[in-house]
Amino acid sequence: METRSNQILVGSVVLGLIAALVVFIVWLSSLGEGGQKVYDVFFQQSVEGLANGSGVTFRGVPVGQIESINLEPNSPQFIRVRIRVSDTTPVLQGTTATIRGVGFTGVSQIQLDPPEQQAGQRGQPAEIRCPEQNPESECPYGFPVIPTRPGALGQLLNTAPELLERVSTLTERLTELLSDRNQESFAAILDNVEGITRSLDERSPEIAATLAEARVAIQQAGRAAEQFGQLAESANTLVNEDGRPLVTDLRRTLQSADQSMQQLQSAIGEARPGIQNFSTQTLPEVGQLIRDLRATSQSLRDITDRLNQQGVGGVIGGQRLPDYRPGRGN
Repeated sequence: METRSNQILVGSVVLGLIAALVVFIVWLSSLGEGGQKVYDVFFQQSVEGLANGSGVTFRGVPVGQIESINLEPNSPQFIRVRIRVSDTTPVLQGTTATIRGVGFTGVSQIQLDPPEQQAGQRGQPAEIRCPEQNPESECPYGFPVIPTRPGALGQLLNTAPELLERVSTLTERLTELLSDRNQESFAAILDNVEGITRSLDERSPEIAATLAEARVAIQQAGRAAEQFGQLAESANTLVNEDGRPLVTDLRRTLQSADQSMQQLQSAIGEARPGIQNFSTQTLPEVGQLIRDLRATSQSLRDITDRLNQQGVGGVIGGQRLPDYRPGRGN
C-alpha cells in the first residue's frame, strides 16, 4: 500500500510541474509578444495566396500576421480574415486593407494603408474601435472591422474573365476581318491606291501648276475683297457726307418744281377763256387765210411755168394753136 501511495504522490507532483511549465511558457510567450490588437477584414475578392500565419504590413513594415481565414455562411461573397497586429500599429479611422503579392512566389500578404490627409483637416483621426452602443452593427464578431480597398492584382484578377471575353470577341472579329474575301478586297484596295499614287506622281507638275494658279487666284481674290471693302467704305463715306447735301438740294428742287407747276396750272386756268375764243373764231379765219395763200401760190407757180416755157408773150397774149400741116395725121 505504501508503494502505491508513493506512486500516486509522485504522479501528482509530476502533473503539477507540467501544468506549471505550460503556464510559464504561455506567460513568457505573451510577455515576449507584448500587447496586440485584433481586427477583422471582409474581402469580397479572391484571397488566393493568403494563409494562416501570412504577414500583415503597415506601409511595408511588418506589424502582425493572419490568425484565421473563414467563409461567411450568411454572405458567401465575403471572406473574413482575422489579423493580429502589434499594439503600436496606428489603425485609425480611414485605414484600409489591401491584398499585395510578395514577389513572384504566389504568396500574398495584407497591407494596411493609413488614411489620406484631407485638405484643411486638423488633428489626428480616432482609432478604429467598436461602438459602445449596438456594437454588433459594426463589429459582428466582437472585433473592429478594417475596410478594404482592391489592389492592382485584385482588380486584375476580378476583371480577368471580362478581359478574356473581350479578347475572345476581338479575336473572332479579327478572324472575320482577315477572311479570304476581305484579304482579296484589301489587295484590290491597295492596288487602286498604288494606281492613284502613280497617277498623282505622273501629274505632279500639273498639280503643282494648278496649286500655284489657285494660290494666285486666292491672292487676287483677297486683294479684290480688300478693294471691295475700301470701295464700300468710300461709298458709305460718299453717301454719308456728299449724299445728304445732294438729297437736300433735290428736295428743294422738287419743292420749286411743285410751286412752278402750281403757278402754271393757275396761268392755264386764267388763259383758258382766251384760248377757247381763239379756237372758235380765230382758227377758222386762219384756215381760210391759209387756203387763199395756197391758191395764190398755185397761181404764181402757173405764171412762173408759163414764163419759163413761152416767155412774156405766153403770159400777156392768149394761147397759140399749133400750125396745120397737110399730109400729117392728128
